[in-house]
Amino acid sequence: MSYSVGQVSAFAGVTVRTLHHYDKAGLLSPGDRSQAGYRLYDDADLVRLQQILFYRELGFSLDEIAAILKDPQANAVEQLRARQRQLSEEIARLQRLAEVAERAIEVQQTGVPLTPRERFEVFGEITFDLSYATEAELKWARSDGQREAMTRAAAHTKDDWRRLMGEAAAWRAELLAAFDEGERHDGERAMDLAEEHRLHVSRWFTSCPPDMHRRIADDFVADPRAFALVVPPSQQRPGLAAYLCRAVHANAARHAAGRADSEEGNR
Repeated sequence: MSYSVGQVSAFAGVTVRTLHHYDKAGLLSPGDRSQAGYRLYDDADLVRLQQILFYRELGFSLDEIAAILKDPQANAVEQLRARQRQLSEEIARLQRLAEVAERAIEVQQTGVPLTPRERFEVFGEITFDLSYATEAELKWARSDGQREAMTRAAAHTKDDWRRLMGEAAAWRAELLAAFDEGERHDGERAMDLAEEHRLHVSRWFTSCPPDMHRRIADDFVADPRAFALVVPPSQQRPGLAAYLCRAVHANAARHAAGRADSEEGNR
């Protein structure tokens, strides 16, 4: 039985133009013509069209499809396996994007409840990068501390944020002075500043034991967006993020030594 191009277009769900294109590309040339010269497709042509549409749905190019159909025994399995790997990677990527979108919505919904003008008045140069906040949400998604920090941040009033940022500015001035004056990162002054920052996080956001504080400080070195939440770019110095990170680690080690001494004294 033969079918016209219009009939094939209708029941295959493709346009007549697409069928003409497949013919010109040598992918699907109908085996017969009507007396008037119109293309006529037989059952074998429809089977081939079904194969073409299957591979197109999987994302194969027309050249790739032509190679597979030319020698299906040699190409099909290998090509399908390669496409399966690509599709699996794409599914994983899209899943991550969906998670990022979900977290971005949460960040927007639970963010600081201030108008843009109020944000500028309170935060000044300190900016909150939504992409970093979203990635942090994904990274710490299973952390009770992250959830607590977001909840408490959303509950802060404008006056709370003023006090918080004033406290942070005073601490930052001391940090810059210590760094500029060449204080050792493992000296008392630097470690005390690290401790002040840890207590600041605990006071305003979430309980921040030394181990958590070290992970936070590691982000200061790994991601400039994280450090910009602590020291705005205009006040940063080369090596400052690493200096603060090392001071935090030194302070955590001081805590650990203090606990060890206390345990030894209780024996």
